Amino acid sequence: MTSLSTLRRAARAFAAALALLVVATGTAGAHDFRVGDLTLDHPWARATPHGAKVAGGFVAIANKGAADDRLVSATAEIADTTEIHSMAMNNGVMTMRPLPDGLILPAGGEVALEPGGYHLMFIGLKKMLKQGDSFTGTLTFENAGTVEVTFTVEAIGAGGKKHMGGMKHN
Repeated sequence: MTSLSTLRRAARAFAAALALLVVATGTAGAHDFRVGDLTLDHPWARATPHGAKVAGGFVAIANKGAADDRLVSATAEIADTTEIHSMAMNNGVMTMRPLPDGLILPAGGEVALEPGGYHLMFIGLKKMLKQGDSFTGTLTFENAGTVEVTFTVEAIGAGGKKHMGGMKHN
């Protein structure tokens, strides 16, 4: 026969283990956001030098749905304007241009917004971005709708850490 004190100790141990599991699970996915069939992995931005008026934002997006979607707009509390951009090497010259029609996210595919490629351009910065800080913004998709995300600010030269599907960013 089990004593009441043994049952109480077991209940306290179970509650402590459950609390630890909730905390661990909550932090493990702290940089993942979902909207509709889309999963957004680790939104981040690079720290900026003093006086900078623009910054880049990055995130990996997986479309688990059966239909294409499109990133159509974005906002960030730290900027007057946020645009969706692409960068490409053309005849040995790096070019950057806004994507006024947004960015297609193919059904069953993944798209990385990363340094040197697709990215968000935060224009008219309201403050310097410091490593370790974070800020909120929204991403709006043609089909999935709008999701609020938290961007973490990483080092000025950040890049290269692998996340979802082998896409690179730090």
